[in-house]
Amino acid sequence: MTMMIKKCTLEDVRDLKTISVETFSETFHEQNSPEHLNAYIERAYNLNQLKHELANPSSQFYFVYLNQEATGYLKVNTDEAQSEGMGDDSLEVERIYVKKKFQKYGLGKHLMNKAVEIALEQQKKKIWLGVWEDNENAIAFYQKKGFVQTGSHSFFMGDDEQVDLIMTKTLQ
Repeated sequence: MTMMIKKCTLEDVRDLKTISVETFSETFHEQNSPEHLNAYIERAYNLNQLKHELANPSSQFYFVYLNQEATGYLKVNTDEAQSEGMGDDSLEVERIYVKKKFQKYGLGKHLMNKAVEIALEQQKKKIWLGVWEDNENAIAFYQKKGFVQTGSHSFFMGDDEQVDLIMTKTLQ
């Protein structure tokens, strides 16, 4: 099997929307009402919103491919693009998703390694993310990668307020 990571451009916006909606729905549909899930998807993953995010120089998106099929993606933010004011020495992993049928192939690990590589290239001192408090598999994955809980913040799935744990990893 051949794995490849490729940076997304504005030309990839439709593919980004497709994989974003698919992976987000797969991850959260069982624990959330269709109304709240659809409201979030319509707000976060519409083409104009994704074009705006892709055009931000402080945000970067990457697809991960397995045997030339897009299987997941990563979004990282620095500076003012971070969803919390964590400072100039931090990089946020805002989104890291892999299609369900491709989980357990190590693709999430490759995406996280890419995020760490970007952070180190930009001389960041820490990397952080928010993860839904009920997403036990993701929390275990992040802990295995050296992240520890350092706080929490609200996340809105539609108008349903949920809690995301803030997890941070200090870089060397």
